[in-house]
Amino acid sequence: MSPHFSDDSDLHILVVGAGSAGKRHARNLRLLGCRISACDPRHDRLLEIEHEGPLVRTFATLDRALLADVYDGFIIASPPPYHVDQTLQVLDSQYKWVMCEKPLSTSAQDARRLKPHAGRVMVGYTYRWWPPIQTFRSMLRSGEIGAVRSMRFVMSAHLEDWHPWEKYQDFFMAHRAQGGGALLDESHFVDLMLWMLGLPSKVYAHVDKISSLEIDSDDNVDMLVSYPNNIRVNLHLDLIGRPHQRSITAVGEAGTLVYSYEENALRSSRLGEHAWTVEQFNCERNDMFLGAAKEFMLLIHGEDAHVSCSVEDGIAALVVVDACRHSARTGSSVSLD
Repeated sequence: MSPHFSDDSDLHILVVGAGSAGKRHARNLRLLGCRISACDPRHDRLLEIEHEGPLVRTFATLDRALLADVYDGFIIASPPPYHVDQTLQVLDSQYKWVMCEKPLSTSAQDARRLKPHAGRVMVGYTYRWWPPIQTFRSMLRSGEIGAVRSMRFVMSAHLEDWHPWEKYQDFFMAHRAQGGGALLDESHFVDLMLWMLGLPSKVYAHVDKISSLEIDSDDNVDMLVSYPNNIRVNLHLDLIGRPHQRSITAVGEAGTLVYSYEENALRSSRLGEHAWTVEQFNCERNDMFLGAAKEFMLLIHGEDAHVSCSVEDGIAALVVVDACRHSARTGSSVSLD
């Protein structure tokens, strides 16, 4: 449903982390009528986020921010290793709603520390708010292509193109210790697999650094995933490809579905057809972030809104990420209960 926010309901949101994700969340929440404060240890990033629009206050540390004011909600948009500690810190200080960027942490074990607070945290796997993906999932789950037998997820995008305003070597994605790398950052596609099919029974993966990029994180991931009901999934992630490609293909007993992000189109073909039916979408990338922001505001206002991506969802994605790492280390498949 479309939320309606009255003029007297402007919310004060603290954005923790003023990098690319933090700036986007601040931009969208301002657009929806919120007042924004920001926290980041880098003064240059605070200047950048303030240049985009008015801020109530800025802070170099989260401790100072929490002492200075009471907020209606929090965005955690720092690098992944800080997500759980910062989320717990704000919840301990002010028990308000938190939207935590994906991934929830760098491991499932660490992310499980948030389970007692699951009723106050939503996770920013934003493709769940993307209309073409919602349509794809609905068609898949309604049986329009029959029983699903195989799926393929592809994300291929060269790291140098991600943030053209900064050296990619300085971007957290370049550093494993900061939670960078294809597997963790693009776990969007792991989450989508789980959202569409549930938890798999077995995972086999290669997680590698294979390019000449000046990074110490992984830049290529290939996963073979098995489900108990004869579904097989191939999931590929890399930080090398040009032109960029993001797509999802599902093959069923009665047809095929293909979504291409670059074309922003969904193609379908059913049993006996020899041509594609194409549905073109007009939505823009920012619409998924706006969808998440609107849901976040509904939750803050106490409205009966469904949490589209929960702490349990965030943990499940990291269970698969951990299994991939273990498989890559041992060269063997990993069973998941």
